[in-house]
Amino acid sequence: MKKLISLVALGLTLAMGVAHAADEKADSPQQNKMKSCNADPKAKELKGDERKAFMKECLSAKPAAAEGGGTTQQNKMKTCNADPKAKELKGEDRKKFMKECLSAK
Repeated sequence: MKKLISLVALGLTLAMGVAHAADEKADSPQQNKMKSCNADPKAKELKGDERKAFMKECLSAKPAAAEGGGTTQQNKMKTCNADPKAKELKGEDRKKFMKECLSAK
């Protein structure tokens, strides 16, 4: 009986650890933006209302990729991988296709 209780407790502990690790991995874009705004040297100098105003402006700013109309590397990868031609190619032909697709603007 003691072994059973110990095993159940161990299983629950491991399950909670895995769930907690999964939560830590998934930073939302807003969390990433918050980290970058807080890391800005200007943010470290400011206090009070000035800091609030700076953070509001920083967090509401559009990402550079969205302003320029370009796509991020991750979006390019998704687009190129979704191309029907990419699905039928293998090996060196696929590498060549992906290189051309990813370098296209």
